[in-house]
Amino acid sequence: MNGAPVSVSDPLEPETVEEVRAAVADALAAETPLEICGSGSKRGIGLPAGAVLSASRLSGVSLYEPEELVMRAASGTPMERIRMQLEQHGQMLAFEPPDFGPLLGGAPGRATIGGVVAGNLSGPRRIRSGAARDHFLGVEAVSGRAEVFRSGGRVVKNVTGYDLCKLMCGSWGTLGVMTELTVKVLPAPERTRTVLVSCSDAASAVRAMTAALSSPHDVSAAAWLPADIAVRSGVSLVARARASLTAVRLEGFGASAEARCRSLREELGSFGDVEELHTVNSKVFWRETGEAAYFAEDREAEIWRISVPPAAAPAIYERARGELQAEGWLDWGGGLIWLSVAGIDGAPVVRDEAARHGGHATLLRADAATRRTVGAFQPEPAPVARLTRGIKDAFDPKRILNPGRMYEGV
Repeated sequence: MNGAPVSVSDPLEPETVEEVRAAVADALAAETPLEICGSGSKRGIGLPAGAVLSASRLSGVSLYEPEELVMRAASGTPMERIRMQLEQHGQMLAFEPPDFGPLLGGAPGRATIGGVVAGNLSGPRRIRSGAARDHFLGVEAVSGRAEVFRSGGRVVKNVTGYDLCKLMCGSWGTLGVMTELTVKVLPAPERTRTVLVSCSDAASAVRAMTAALSSPHDVSAAAWLPADIAVRSGVSLVARARASLTAVRLEGFGASAEARCRSLREELGSFGDVEELHTVNSKVFWRETGEAAYFAEDREAEIWRISVPPAAAPAIYERARGELQAEGWLDWGGGLIWLSVAGIDGAPVVRDEAARHGGHATLLRADAATRRTVGAFQPEPAPVARLTRGIKDAFDPKRILNPGRMYEGV
């Protein structure tokens, strides 16, 4: 790494922040773009370009203080390693990061902490615990100017540079190569219960989920699976029901979770037949729901993840079913719609509906031609696009880092 042109064919695998800085400096001198990734489990999202700079060798937990609820790890540290270490102390990442590897045609367990934070990826618990960026405390990274910068701290109260952490989270490697991250961790629940309610359509399901989320029972997840999706579940009670089901999760200490579950079952009984999943089956159900495991087998279909106000979800879902013959389900209390569209270009309907309701639609999986023409992310309004370009200019003026992965020219 001495100023020689960067080869597109040879992946770069730096092991230190200084090696990352040198790799970016070489690319900057040659004006050669770099594709920034961790293990590569999410390379199918957006359009990669240039030589691969992998953070996979930047691995390891450098700080973990269970009593302080804080962990610092290199960006290429596998999520499985982090989960195992947290579980030994009865803790977790509360934003429930999903593993999209199998959905995108790869192997499970390859996601890294850097990739999760770069994508701001959150699972079903988002409605209660917030997004990944809400748990992101500090970062060390290398900008497209080949400059090392650090921001944030070890506690939420330390707000020095905290907004910069939020900016990096969800930037998909377009602003900097993250080398080390500090995140907040929380105690894992002692017991989990999931209330299942028969709801034949999306509109009644949203009403049931709204009632549950408005209750005093501290709901941590709420989703609705139509019958054709529920039958694919790895939880036998869900699959054998052969019915459309609303699922509502409660977590906490044993007695508390069970008491709240009993009360919620009574309150939701007016919507349909009620069943219940205990801790082990609940974990399976919410993992497969958050990671879109129901779509993993069909490799040809477009996969869309649409964030909209819950009240708009039923109409969007029904239009997609009718015009696109799409399959899908609702998560986040109706605020997230998962869709699988096969044999039809889903972008005109999906993007139109997302924009009309003030939401956004992300194309998680599609063939290369569709990814080139449609783009992975919801087009930004002109004022926001100007702001995005200005931020990119500040961090990466030569467009070295993941150019075009999110938006053209950025």
